Amino acid sequence: MDLPDPIILGDTRLGPPVFLAPMAGITDVPFRRAVARFGAGLLVSEMVASSEMVTKQPSNRASVRAKALTEGALPVSVQIAGREPGPMAETARIVEGMGARVIDINMGCPAKKVTGGLSGAALMRDLDLALSLIDAVVGAVDVPVTLKMRLGWDDDCLNAADLSARARDAGVAMLTVHGRTRAQFYKGRADWTAIRAVADLPGRPSLVANGDVVDAETARQALAQSGGEAVMVGRGAQGAPWRLAQIAHQLWGMPAPVIPRGQDLADLVQEHYEDMMDFYGPELGLRVARKHLGWYADANDAPLRAQMLRAETPAATIALIRQAFADAPGDLAGQVAA
Repeated sequence: MDLPDPIILGDTRLGPPVFLAPMAGITDVPFRRAVARFGAGLLVSEMVASSEMVTKQPSNRASVRAKALTEGALPVSVQIAGREPGPMAETARIVEGMGARVIDINMGCPAKKVTGGLSGAALMRDLDLALSLIDAVVGAVDVPVTLKMRLGWDDDCLNAADLSARARDAGVAMLTVHGRTRAQFYKGRADWTAIRAVADLPGRPSLVANGDVVDAETARQALAQSGGEAVMVGRGAQGAPWRLAQIAHQLWGMPAPVIPRGQDLADLVQEHYEDMMDFYGPELGLRVARKHLGWYADANDAPLRAQMLRAETPAATIALIRQAFADAPGDLAGQVAA
């Protein structure tokens, strides 16, 4: 495939058109560091709730701000969510001040606790309210603002193209569309062809296709069917932080990531684990780390999965990591021909 022209958002030039999707409770600082070791065109934070960011409770504010931390050389976008223009604008100003180079607005999360509060994908049922949030955020900051959405609320409300046209006119710099409705959650298959309605909008900003992109072949299909200029990888990177760089190499000949095996894989998993312990502290870190260890074990056919997930101390967990991953055969699912 021919490498698309780089996407430029304000004064930020994005890298290869394979981006890390925002995933609540997953794309935290330690996971973004793990992905950054191999490379990505853009890293997106987990969702930052505007109502929690502007709370007067210091403990809540500190934990929410931790989600918006940015660092390193790779471009980082901080995703914010909410239903009121004022808190959304204030949150945008806060994360801009914290160093976010791009701010993304969440209008695609299907979780009931989000949509029940009239945020996330629920905003696709009220485009006037959605536009008021976009206007508030774009007007509050100097950094580029992007928007992530679904195809619509359900099959009777497929309005991604309408929302995208309004967002275009409001100054949104990039659109990301997940090829499912909110009603589908993550069931069935993403419909990349349905994203084409957004791609065909005149004068639209750059478009990113999302949903079920897990390797080079699905990325190729998503780009061809959607008409987008980039893809966004979410669940496909779980347990395989090298996946984005691997896709960029296989599709466009970007530098090949050194995919860890044996002791190198054990080193990577241990480093990620220890980073989580440092970031969250041992008590919370033990809980947060278990899902990542499970994904690493599943993606790399590593034994001792159950023991790692039940270990009660960091020392015991690290010993199991060394034992399990040093003998694992490696990223079996990722061996896609270039």
